[in-house]
Amino acid sequence: MRVAAPARRPIGGIDVNVDSVDRAVRLLRHARRILVFTGAGISTESGIPDFRGPNGVWRTRDPARYTLQRYVAESAVRRERWLDRLESPMDRVEPNAGHLAAARLQACGRAPVVVTQNIDGLHQRAGSRDVIELHGTSLEVVCLDCARRLPVGVVLDRVREGDEDPHCELCGGLLKTATISFGQNLIAEDLERAMAEAEDSDVCLAVGSTLSVWPAAGVPVRTVHGGGRLVVVNDGETELDGMADVIVPGRVGAMLPPLVDAVIAGSEAEPAGHG
Repeated sequence: MRVAAPARRPIGGIDVNVDSVDRAVRLLRHARRILVFTGAGISTESGIPDFRGPNGVWRTRDPARYTLQRYVAESAVRRERWLDRLESPMDRVEPNAGHLAAARLQACGRAPVVVTQNIDGLHQRAGSRDVIELHGTSLEVVCLDCARRLPVGVVLDRVREGDEDPHCELCGGLLKTATISFGQNLIAEDLERAMAEAEDSDVCLAVGSTLSVWPAAGVPVRTVHGGGRLVVVNDGETELDGMADVIVPGRVGAMLPPLVDAVIAGSEAEPAGHG
């Protein structure tokens, strides 16, 4: 007996398994509370390179040079990082369809919180209001001694004017973008809140992440261990594929908007938590 191949349809120019999309929609539509968890893959279509993909940053750079310890110890490393930040496309890019879709899902009340590993602020610019930035933000600068925070533009102006290794004007301490570097602990309060949100959600929608960076990857794991479901939308395999209930492969900007639109349309016709 010949088994029929799974039905497929084009979405965003990609030939997609209809069954996986439909199952994802059903899980999300019937969820009481959805947690959106995002990684670098949601921002690549805005022009920000990811880290671990085929063209990722770590393909050409040594992560060992990006530790907090080397930043503190070596002025040459600090000068490199400030030059990198000055030349970064982060201040010139715009949110894409994936960020806007996540914001729509939050606005309709289905996903009150977005947890992101990204440091680009694009979720907020897309309209998301409650965003937990596990790896910090590149839009602010912090003094490593007195904890004073500044808009990044203020410090970048100093770098443009020739201050290649800027220090705090109040205490003389080292200034650093308010991001989490290798060898630096996550902000405990942010991680604890993300884990609490994961535990309180019955579906984690993991978007644009290889789910390989810990402890951040523990967020979707917490949802599953709490009895919830995991839906993955990613252009490539993830380390938690074996834990996922549904995997929707493809570019986030192509796959997430129609998925969210279908969830919202169904939610308007049927209360959450039923079916």
